[in-house]
Amino acid sequence: VEFGYCDLASMKSIRQFVQQFRAKNCPLHVLVNNAGVMLVPERKTEDGFEEHFGLNYLGHFLLTNLLLGTLKKSGRHSHNARIITVSSATHYVGKLQLNDLQSRCSYSPHGAYAQSKLALVLFTYRLQHLLTANGSHVTANVVDPGVVNTELYRHVFWVVKVVKWMTAWLFFKTPEEGAATTIYAAVSPEMEGAGGCYLYNEKRTKSADVTYEEELQRRLWTESCKMVGISDESSR
Repeated sequence: VEFGYCDLASMKSIRQFVQQFRAKNCPLHVLVNNAGVMLVPERKTEDGFEEHFGLNYLGHFLLTNLLLGTLKKSGRHSHNARIITVSSATHYVGKLQLNDLQSRCSYSPHGAYAQSKLALVLFTYRLQHLLTANGSHVTANVVDPGVVNTELYRHVFWVVKVVKWMTAWLFFKTPEEGAATTIYAAVSPEMEGAGGCYLYNEKRTKSADVTYEEELQRRLWTESCKMVGISDESSR
């Protein structure tokens, strides 16, 4: 096990991490996009992005795109490289505001969090479409870990924290249980060659109807490329 520092809230840090990783000349068979914040007060990343959208979504978008070349080289016909992105059931109530992705007009911690998780599902489906079109031996799937007892809830109201403390043993998954579907997506032989899936409790599940709108997937991808400063290869 080797630790490499990468701050998903910093585009500079992400680029530095990728540069250092590439210098090792290592293959990359599995990438798990798992970082996140939830219900934080209105604030921005060092790049000026609303924190939920900037960290939860754009950080993973840039990291994945910068590592795609290595993933493609590492994948094989019989052993695809895999990208697993962790979203949330919150995406079902999320609304993607393409004209206000930074929630500048009206900020709601719940709305901003749900939008970031919705964006991750749309991103995964668009990514899989592009990977398939290019004949790449890489798959992209998205996971809903369920309600897990972690520090993700540090910004909820104190009343909710008390209720969580009292009921976590009954209603919340442990971190180990919460990681199970991500691990399944990363290593299960059943998922070999399977991409564009939304997984919950190690089963393929239907995501929100809006996530299957290809035009919305495409527009979000194009806008995301502009925001993080990379070329939109899909437009060529």
